[in-house]
Amino acid sequence: MTQPPASDPSALTPAESLPIAAAVFGSGLPDPWPADPWPQVVARVRADPAVLVVLDDDPTGTQTVHGVPVLTRWDVAGLESELARSRCLFVLTNSRALPAAAAAALATEIGTNLREAARRAGRAVAVISRSDSTLRGHFPLEVDAVADALGDALDAVVLAPWFLDGGRVTVGGVHYARIGDEYRPVGLTEFARDASFGYPRSWLPAWVEEKTGGRIPAGSVTHIGLDVIRTGGPEAVTAALLGRRAGGCVSFDALVERDVSTVVAGLLGAEAAGRRYLYRTGASFVRVRAGIEAQPLLDAAALASSAGQGRLLVVGSHVARSSEQLERVLALPSVRSVELDVAAALDDPQVEGARCAAAVDAVLRADGDAVLWTSRAVRTGADAAASLALSARVSAAVVAAVRGLTVQPRLLVAQGGITSSDVATEALGVRRAMVAGQAQAGVPVWDLGPESRFPAMRYVVFPGNVGAAGSLAELFAPKG
Repeated sequence: MTQPPASDPSALTPAESLPIAAAVFGSGLPDPWPADPWPQVVARVRADPAVLVVLDDDPTGTQTVHGVPVLTRWDVAGLESELARSRCLFVLTNSRALPAAAAAALATEIGTNLREAARRAGRAVAVISRSDSTLRGHFPLEVDAVADALGDALDAVVLAPWFLDGGRVTVGGVHYARIGDEYRPVGLTEFARDASFGYPRSWLPAWVEEKTGGRIPAGSVTHIGLDVIRTGGPEAVTAALLGRRAGGCVSFDALVERDVSTVVAGLLGAEAAGRRYLYRTGASFVRVRAGIEAQPLLDAAALASSAGQGRLLVVGSHVARSSEQLERVLALPSVRSVELDVAAALDDPQVEGARCAAAVDAVLRADGDAVLWTSRAVRTGADAAASLALSARVSAAVVAAVRGLTVQPRLLVAQGGITSSDVATEALGVRRAMVAGQAQAGVPVWDLGPESRFPAMRYVVFPGNVGAAGSLAELFAPKG
């Protein structure tokens, strides 16, 4: 499945224009590469002295890994210490919540600090800029800034936005999201209409051309499809990479886990031959590139904490799936609703946060389950920066509400990337956490560090675009 070059970047190709029924999606394609590449991936990762550093633009990037530290600060000393003891680490930047200029400055700062920390620690680094599997975020701005700060000559930026557990796959260069019983090109989903990061294209080479303002034309993007990945295996991927000129972008198809392992094995082969890449990816790529084995989901008992009273769910995401999930939770007879009024938050975040904190405290003190949620009215500004500024004020009210709690919950679940990041860093004071695993597919669980407001409490990061309508209620309904 190959797309023609995009002479008109705004003109959709036929494959970008129509959803495909899940029952027939992927039919007619070659079978996955028959030899399991996973042992090859693990062997190459273990032989590679470089530390894999994942710059995560919101906390949901930890949704496929476990046993990995997450840092919320990036000073040179802290990075140096972590590089000396870890093979893989996440740095939570939360840059998706920032306007473009601030995101670029932050990427430059982190890249500069990482370069110095790696020099002091005597460790090489490989960098992943982990972002949204539905293509929202500051691209190419962040990868350009990090690459410049690191000072390395790159052979390419690797674009791999897959998140298989969430139904985000790439076939024929077109990136899809599974919505119900069909796969939709992401440009036809609500995510493509994002006020800050919207886009029309789903064919990755044309998306790159659009986002780079034509600096990288679609025709110059190297796309490696399933016809190569599934018939030639890792060696064919490596050969395709070694045979291209340095510069620009490389993108890949991936529909199943075996495809991801095949691509990563091929990339590691190219790196072993001296190629240098900076990765812009979704969550599925991260676990495989880090050589981390999958583990079973954490059960309800594993989420229980002996300390605290009641449980708290904080919902900030406004995408349709989140709102649907919220409705199911609010229908549970055991929960008590605390609505944070968006209009009041925009007027005075601290006052509205304090009001909500008192209401949540009352529920937790009675060992009940509280749901703190932002009213569903979406406020947008005149442009992307103005919309982000409004979101920041609402988030400040959420932070004030959680920071103002006097009762520790036994479990805290935060839904939405920006919400979960701000709650962790600003309200709970997390500087370093460990990823324990996942509560559901794509739903990471952190163990908070001793410096945090509620040490050793398990913190569940529930992405706003993951799961079915009842997934959040299923997680929150059982008593921990």
